[in-house]
Amino acid sequence: MDDASKEHLHEAAPMTNTPQQRPYRVLMVAPTSFFADYGCHVRIYEEVKILQQLGHTVTIVTYRNGNDVPGLDIRRTLPIPWRRHYEVGSSRHKIAFDLLLGLKTLQLLLRRRYDVIHAHLHEGAMIALLLGRLFRIPVVFDFQGSLTEEMIDHKFLQRDSMAYQLLRRVEEWIDTRSPVIFPSSSEGRRILVEKFNCAPERVRTLSDRVDTDVFQPASYYPDSTMQAQRTALGIPPAAKVIVYLGLLAEYQGTGLLLEAMQRILRQRSNVYLLLMGFPGIDVYQQKALDLGIQDKVIFTGRVSYREAAPRYLAVGDVAVSPKLSVTESAGKLLNYMAVGLPTVAFDTPVAREYLGVQGFLAERGNVESLAEQLLIALESPQTGMPLRRRAVQQFSWRAASETIVAAYAELTHPQRSKETVQSKWIITQK
Repeated sequence: MDDASKEHLHEAAPMTNTPQQRPYRVLMVAPTSFFADYGCHVRIYEEVKILQQLGHTVTIVTYRNGNDVPGLDIRRTLPIPWRRHYEVGSSRHKIAFDLLLGLKTLQLLLRRRYDVIHAHLHEGAMIALLLGRLFRIPVVFDFQGSLTEEMIDHKFLQRDSMAYQLLRRVEEWIDTRSPVIFPSSSEGRRILVEKFNCAPERVRTLSDRVDTDVFQPASYYPDSTMQAQRTALGIPPAAKVIVYLGLLAEYQGTGLLLEAMQRILRQRSNVYLLLMGFPGIDVYQQKALDLGIQDKVIFTGRVSYREAAPRYLAVGDVAVSPKLSVTESAGKLLNYMAVGLPTVAFDTPVAREYLGVQGFLAERGNVESLAEQLLIALESPQTGMPLRRRAVQQFSWRAASETIVAAYAELTHPQRSKETVQSKWIITQK
């Protein structure tokens, strides 16, 4: 479907005269190769899905690459001839992608009036703030971690460099100019207020969520389904399985996880690691070979988020997220929790917030501690269902949608009194 035909999607949504109830036309700026099956994209997807269920119309503007998703209105940039594959993380090529994204966003704004620009990541927020001011459209910023800290995590930036100082100022400008910011954790909110001088009333915590009707425990499936899945993956019937779902990268702790697996196998030979994700599969396959554990590590490559990931996770006995970043979100933890798996993570503020007292927390960056906690979790299957209950009770997208729509209503109706806005913010934080 071309862009001209897609415009008709916007005409179907009925409009009413009641500000709080009328559907909003939202332009969502996503500076990434949407859709691919990992955290940032999952958050965008789930937000759009719940907004559509509530009757709002959402257009996603994103990079040229990525998979189309049925039911989503996705507009893509022009390609750049020298870079045709996915962009994951920091890259100098993203400058060209972001310039094209800005031009595509401008094109869409010239053709249609939107009520709100909902921007993801700092690059998206910068585009949204500049164009939002030009077209007088309010902006909300979906903050999923510090721009400069992520670039350091990706080994793309040095903390003592001039580039870091410049980008840090740019990051603070984006943060402080955004009318409403949705950090994905309480730790993200603290960072924005304390380190980037954001006005507290503008920062509304919107933690990652999970669809607990899609991600379910193994007991929700027929036994034959789980047995067939294990067989297809080459996992023996009596083996224990540790599962990981997400990007494969050093800042995600992938190398440390393989080293921990080597230590686990010295004590328990019947354990397999199901490593689901991309990129860098060849790098980590070689590392598994060097560690002598290649027969116990199963690399699946990219796994479909909604079609395959729930079943693959349900094969597991324990789930793990050894992410090293202390500023980024960790949405995969909620998927693990929804499946009712005992869950191990490095001890970070976000992991503590999501897992509560039921999680197994290893010392950040410590391979021995990670292996120890995984071994304990393998012996503690009873800890999984309390995590499932926690996911159901505290991390539903329906509740999150109220925070999003309340911000849209506030920004599009400035006649509301300051006292009303402040009282709504206080209730949200509680």
